[in-house]
Amino acid sequence: MYGCIRDSEAIASVAIGVKALCTHPRKSAKKGAGDRDIPVTFSGVTFAPGDHVYADRDGIVVATERLL
Repeated sequence: MYGCIRDSEAIASVAIGVKALCTHPRKSAKKGAGDRDIPVTFSGVTFAPGDHVYADRDGIVVATERLL
């Protein structure tokens, strides 16, 4: 997440890795708009549709093929 998240304790219990810049207690405004299935780049790393992303408390690995 290239931004803040809310409900970090609940998100931590989900069986996927989630990284965010920070946490924030304020609810976000839901606009119902957005894009999907497009490449996005954060900190020089591009995440493309179909990539496999592995995350733990120490960091993130992005792979074009399944590693596990």
